[in-house]
Amino acid sequence: MQWADFLANEAATHSLSPEQTAAFVERLKTENSGKSEAKLASELNIGAAAFKKRMTEVYDKFAQSYPELANSESRGKLEKLRACLRAKYNGGQDAQPTIKEIHQNIPPAVPFEKFVGREVELQKLHQQLQTSRQVAIVAVAGMGGIGKTELATQYGKQHLQNYQGGVCWLSAQGIDVGNQILIFAELKFKLIAPDNWELADRLRYCWQNWQQGEVLLVFDDVTNYKTQVQPYLPPESPRFKVLLTTRLGFDRTLPQLPLGVLKPLAAMKLLKSLVDRERLKSEPWVAREICKFLGYLPLALELVGRYLDTMPDLSLEKLHKRLEKKRLEHESIAKANPLMRYEYGVAEAFALSWEQLDEKAQSLGCWLSLYALANILFSVEWIKDDNEQELWEKAIAQLRKLHLIQWQNKGIYRLHPLIRQFFQMKLDESSEADKLKTIFAALMLEVAKQIPPQPNREDIFNLTPFISHLAEVATHLSQYLSDEDLIGLFMGLGWFYYGQGLYQQAEPWYKLCIEVAKNRLGLEHPDVAASLNNLAELYRSTGRYGEAEPLYQQALELTKRLLGKEHLAVAASLNNLALLYDSTGRYSEAELLHQQALELYKRLLGEEHPDVANSLNNLALLYESTGRFSEAEPLYKQALELYKRLLGDNHPHVANSLDNIAGLYSSTKRYSEAEPLYQQALELRKCLLGDNHPDVAISLNNLGELYASTKRYSEAEPLYQQALELRKRSLGDNHPDVATILNNLATLYSSIGRYNEAEPLYQQALAICEQTLGVGHPHTIRVRGNYAIFLKKPCR
Repeated sequence: MQWADFLANEAATHSLSPEQTAAFVERLKTENSGKSEAKLASELNIGAAAFKKRMTEVYDKFAQSYPELANSESRGKLEKLRACLRAKYNGGQDAQPTIKEIHQNIPPAVPFEKFVGREVELQKLHQQLQTSRQVAIVAVAGMGGIGKTELATQYGKQHLQNYQGGVCWLSAQGIDVGNQILIFAELKFKLIAPDNWELADRLRYCWQNWQQGEVLLVFDDVTNYKTQVQPYLPPESPRFKVLLTTRLGFDRTLPQLPLGVLKPLAAMKLLKSLVDRERLKSEPWVAREICKFLGYLPLALELVGRYLDTMPDLSLEKLHKRLEKKRLEHESIAKANPLMRYEYGVAEAFALSWEQLDEKAQSLGCWLSLYALANILFSVEWIKDDNEQELWEKAIAQLRKLHLIQWQNKGIYRLHPLIRQFFQMKLDESSEADKLKTIFAALMLEVAKQIPPQPNREDIFNLTPFISHLAEVATHLSQYLSDEDLIGLFMGLGWFYYGQGLYQQAEPWYKLCIEVAKNRLGLEHPDVAASLNNLAELYRSTGRYGEAEPLYQQALELTKRLLGKEHLAVAASLNNLALLYDSTGRYSEAELLHQQALELYKRLLGEEHPDVANSLNNLALLYESTGRFSEAEPLYKQALELYKRLLGDNHPHVANSLDNIAGLYSSTKRYSEAEPLYQQALELRKCLLGDNHPDVAISLNNLGELYASTKRYSEAEPLYQQALELRKRSLGDNHPDVATILNNLATLYSSIGRYNEAEPLYQQALAICEQTLGVGHPHTIRVRGNYAIFLKKPCR
C-alpha cells in the first residue's frame, strides 16, 4: 500500500471530514515535510488560519488512538503523529497493533488531493450505503465523463477501513460478473466451490463463507441491471453494501445519487491541479471561459488540463479559440489521454450512449441541438396521433435515462454544452440536416412574429423562454430563412428589448438586421429601409438625434423610390422623422411632416385605424409643445376615442393618450381634471408594462409635476426620485429625459428652500441639455431660464 493510500485509510478510520482529510494528507505527505503551513494552505486554496484549525481538529481525533499527542506542543504533535503513523505503516513493534489486511481489488485512483469538488457527494454516498437494513444498493448515475467511476474508486479507497469484509470491484462490461466474484473469492479468501455446481450455488457458497465484516461490492458501468447485477446479488444481509455506477437513470425503487457537473470553483480547482498555477493566474478570465465552454465536465477538464501541461508555450486564449472553432474534434478532448485511466475522449464517451438510442431518440437529440444553451420548452401534446405521440415520449425517456438531456421541469429540458456539440456533429453528418434547420428556423420565425412593437407584461412572460432560441437562429441559422422572412426575426428581437426600454440589448439586433438585409437583399430593398428606420427610432428614443436623422432620411428616400409616395411605409417614415424634429425643437418642419403623414394614413387606411390615431396624437403633441392648446385638445380626444374603440380600454396606447390629455390639462392649469387621468395612466402602465418600464417613469414624473404645481411637495419628491432612478437605469445618465427630471427636482428643492440640493441638479440638467440638444433648443432654454431665476434668489 502506498503512503498516500495509507494516509487516506487512516483518515477514514478516524472519521475525518473531507476538509480535515485534505489538510491531513497534504501535511503528512513526504514531499511536503519541509513546507510551511502557509504554503500548504495556499496550495489547498484556504487561509493559513483555516489550515491550522483543521490540523488541530485532526490531532484531537488521532489523540484517541495516540494519547501522547494530547500533551504535545503544535510542532511536537506533528512529529509525534508522523512517527506513530510511520511505525504503523512499517509494522514497527512500538506502534499500535496493525489491523488485519483488508482484501480489495479497487482500480488505481487519482491522488486524493486532485479529486476535487465531490466532497459532498462522497458523504452522501456513504450515508446512503449505511441506511439500509438489508442489502444497500446505491446507483451513482450520470452522463458520460461526469466522474462516476472515479467517485466510486475514491469512495472505496477512502472508506476501506469501513469494509473489513473487503471491497470487490466488478466490471459490468467485462467477463461474466458471476465469474469475477468467484475469482475474487478464490484469490482473496481461498474459497473454491466445486466446479460441477451451478453458478448460483457456487455464488451462494461464497457468500455464506465470505470473510467477516461489512462488504462493499462495486458494479462499474452497468447498462442492464437485470442481467449484469440482479442475478449476482448477495443474500439479504445488512453487512453487504452494493454500489453501482451507470449512465442509466433507474426508476425510484433503486436509491440513486445523481452526479452533475462540477461547480465553477471546483472546475477551476481541478484545472489548477493539472496546470501550472502561475500560468492560470496570468490568464484567469480565459481559464474560467474554458471551464464554462467545457460545461464543467470532469473528463473534458482533465483532458484539457493534461493537454495544456504538454504544451507549456500554448496560451490559454489561443486554446480557447481553437476549442471554439474545432469543438469536440479538437485534439485536446477528442481522444483519450494514455496517462488517464479512462479510455475514451469526450466524443467517444458520448458515442457509447448514442449507440444505445433508437433512431427516433437520435433524431430528437439532433433536433434539440438546434436550440440555444438555455431551457428548452418541448412538449408532445401537439401531436394528435396517439401512437406517434407515444413514440416521441419514449424517445424523451431514452435520452433522459442515459442522461443526455437534463429534465428541468414539466416539458422543460436542457442540454449540456458538449452533448449539444456532439448532437450537432451527428446532425451535420445526416442527410436531413438542412431540412431540419430550415424547419427549425421557420418555427422560431413564427414565434418572432408574435412579438409586438411594445410588448406588455403578459407578452414578455410568454415570450421570454424563446428569446435565447430566436437569438440562436438569428446568429447561426439566418441563411435558412427565406428572403421575404429575413428581417422578421431580427425585428422581433429588437422590439422585445426596445419595447421594455432595454435599449442597449435592442441596438445590436437592429444593427445586425441592417447588415444581414444589405448582404442578402442588396442596398435597394424595402426591408433595408425598414431596418434603417428601426435603428433610427432607437437612436431618437435614447437622445442620439444626430445619429438618428440621416438614417430616417435614408429610410424615407429609399421607401419613396422603391414603393412610391402613396405607401404606408412612406407615412411611417414621415411620422418618425417628424417626431425627431419635435424632439430637437424644429417644430415648423415637424408640423408639415405630421400633416402629410396623417393625410396619407387616412387616404390609405380610412379614418378608423390605430395608425391614424397615432398620427392624430403626435400632431396634438406638437401643438401642445408650441402652446396651441385649443388645437391640441380635440386631436388628443379623437385619438383616445379611436384607441379605445379599436384596441380596447386596456392598451398601452390608451395609457399614453390619457397621460397626454392630462399633460394638456396640467399645462392649462386644469389640475383637478388632470390628476385622475395621470393616475389612471400610471396604474394602466404598471399593470400592462410592469413597475420598471420607461413609460412608468414618464407617468411618475408627470404626476410629480402636477403635485409640485399644486404645492404638494412632499408627494411630488418621491415620485421624481423614482422616475429619475428608472430613467437613468434605462437611458443612462446623459439623456434629455433625465435632464427634465433633474430640472423638475431642482425646482422643487428651490421652492422649499433646499438650495444646496437644488443648485447641483440645475447644473447637471443644463449640462446634459447643452450636450445632447444644443444651446438653442427650447428645453435647454427652459432649463437655463429656471437656473437663472434660481441664481437671482436673494436667500440662496
